[in-house]
Parts: sequence; C-alpha cells; structure tokens
Amino acid sequence: MTENINVFYKEAGIDEDVYLLGEKILFKLKDKFARIDEISEINQLKVLNAFKECNVSEACLNGTTGYGYNDLGRETLEKVYAKVFKTEDALVRPQITCGTHALALALMSNLRPGDELLSPVGKPYDTMEEVIGIRPSVGSLKEYGISYRQVDLLENDAFDYEGIKNAINEKTKLVTIQRSKGYQTRKSFSVDEIAHLISYIKSVKPEVKVMVDNCYGEFTEVHEPSEYGADMVVGSLIKNPGGGLAPIGGYIAGTKECVENAAYRLTSPGLGREVGASLNALRSLYQGFFLAPTVTASALKGALFAAGIYELLGFKCVPSMNETRHDIIQAVTFNNPDMLIAFCEGIQSASPIDAFVRPEPSDMPGYDSKVIMAAGTFISGASIELSADGPLRSPYAAYFQGGITWPHVKYGILSTVQQLKNKHLITV
Repeated sequence: MTENINVFYKEAGIDEDVYLLGEKILFKLKDKFARIDEISEINQLKVLNAFKECNVSEACLNGTTGYGYNDLGRETLEKVYAKVFKTEDALVRPQITCGTHALALALMSNLRPGDELLSPVGKPYDTMEEVIGIRPSVGSLKEYGISYRQVDLLENDAFDYEGIKNAINEKTKLVTIQRSKGYQTRKSFSVDEIAHLISYIKSVKPEVKVMVDNCYGEFTEVHEPSEYGADMVVGSLIKNPGGGLAPIGGYIAGTKECVENAAYRLTSPGLGREVGASLNALRSLYQGFFLAPTVTASALKGALFAAGIYELLGFKCVPSMNETRHDIIQAVTFNNPDMLIAFCEGIQSASPIDAFVRPEPSDMPGYDSKVIMAAGTFISGASIELSADGPLRSPYAAYFQGGITWPHVKYGILSTVQQLKNKHLITV
C-alpha cells in the first residue's frame, strides 16, 4: 500500500508548505546527489580493499587492557588507515580525545623550541588559538618557545602566494593547512587546491613539514591531501572517519617520522606506539570506518539540502547549493542572533537523543565567545551526527553538519525551517 509521506511529516510537526519547499529543492538536487553517491561508492571500495589487503580478521575486533602490548587489532587498524590515506604510517588511538587533541599532538611532537609554525590560510579554528598561544593558555606552543605567523587569504579566498613565500624563513619548520572553514564564512579548500599549495610551499622550502587539518573533509572527495605531499593528515574519529559508531578517538596519518614522533608524545619517550590498550573500542572503530563513506555521503546530501532551502529563503550560504563540496559543513549566515538560536533549536528538536532539551548559548572551553550547540547525539559531541553550532557574534552564522542517514538529516533541516517559521522569523 502506498502512503503519502507528507502525512508522516505532518505528524512529526512539519507543515505542508515547509515539506513542499523541501521537495522543490530536492528536485533540483538529483544530479548532485548522484555524484555524491558515486564518490561514496569509490571510497567504499577503497576502504573495503584496505580491510581485505590488511587481513582484518575477527580476532582484530577484540581489545586489550593494561599496557596493550601486542594489540593485533590496534596495529591492523592503523595499517588500514595508512592504506586508505596512502601514507607510510598511521596512529589511530582512543587515547586521542578529540580533533583539537590530535592536531595539538601532531604539532607538539613535530616542533621544537625555536621553530616557527606557519598558517598560509589565515586564522585557525577557535580551539587551536590556545594550542598555538594566540590566546594565552597553559602548555601552548608559545610557552615552549615556538613562534607562529599567518598569511591571510586574499579577498576572493585565494592563497596569497607572494605573502606565503615572504613568510617562509629559516625558522619555519611546519606549515598547517586547515581544510575546512571552521567558524568562518570562507570557502573550504578542495584537495586539488591543497595539493597546489603544498607543491608551492615545498618548492620554496623542500624540507618543511606540511600538516593538513583534515577534520570534516574525509571521504567527501575521491582523493585525500595525503596523496599530494602532505606529511600529516589529522582528524577526529567522532567526525567523518568514525562513521557515527566510534565512541572516541583521533588519527594522524603520514610519514613514519611524523607518526613516530606523535606516538612518543602521546605516550612517553621509550614507549611510543607499543602501549595504549584499545579496551572495547576496536569493533566500533573498524565498523565505523567501514561505514564512513556512506555516512559521509548522507551528511553531504544534508548540507546541500540545507544550502538549497536557505538560499531560496534569502540567506547567504557557504558553500552555495551550486558549488562543489569539499567538507560536510554548511554555513548559513543569519545576521540575527534570534535566527541562529532558532535554527539550533530546530536541529535539537529533530534529534533522537534529548529532543526535549532547548540549547542555549554558553561559554565553552577553547572558545572566545558564547557558543550555541545543538547535538542530540548517540556519541556525545559527535559532529558526524546531526548537529549545528555557532558563536554568538556577528555575522551570526550557523554551522550545520552531519547526519548518519539521509532521511534523518532531511527531517532535521525541515525542522529548522519550521522552528524559524513558528517564531515568525521567516515566511515560507
């Protein structure tokens, strides 16, 4: 028996005019959704082949305790990551608590007092400011005598190659490239753009190390920055590569030297990667990585859908509906704090966990202004799940990401429109 799906949306609190607005946008997205599915299929085959080539067995799903010596599953998982990212080595550990921790670990282990860190893509993500020492913080790179400079992007978000060349000097040891936009309304960078930037940097100073903050970008394209000269790509397992199942963790994939340095910093000199029990996490880490390409595809479809709807409603979206995607984040600029809050309330109300909770702006560790966060997720703070957040500062942009399944993320976006409509902030 055929059912009218809009009846079910109405029962879920979505007015017919909001539902029809969504259907109007979906009609325009068929070709783009097909391309996302094609990329997902290619990446799924890459991951599957890595599992097979690395001889992943049932024994790999069992964890270890204590020191974690001879952890077959942990060691094999790191081989799988290295295979997929086409790197010499990888460190994939539940002891890495989040993306910021993974990035801090990669930087602190590969920089020494007197070195200089360069960002050729402007201001880093908010939580990295304290890691670097842009904002004073205990244990920052600045406290250890590591200096920092940045080269801002040009007005059209292009790289300032002349500025980069002038900024690189004898102290420049490591260059960090943030792939995603963070809390900025600039575009995110494609793998091709990053590849060109890395090539240029290496032509100026061949021995310099290049790290790419890969958060939110994994599996959104067919290739990864590690295939084009990046010495390290770094990310969080509760984002794309965890597939919504990883309960914690981060990864650093890159050259043997960089990964080994990180392992010694994560544990201690003399121990390195040989210790670190995987406990009961391995099954989720393997299964999440296996599902990651299709989960990421759902999130990409949601970001596209959000851009289409909110552009039609008159809001600036970065990227726009017609631009190619290089990460799962969709920025919607409201220029109004009430709209930003209502958007996040809509996401929270569509969540499977804590849908009854009303998110409120509050101070958050690592941020320099109040932030509102909506994330009724199975894994706390997992931004590969349906989530949205934004700082309560001009231009009051919402940063939407995630969605493990397409039907859920579709409903989540419609819920944000419904919330704005209910509060008489928009007319549909």
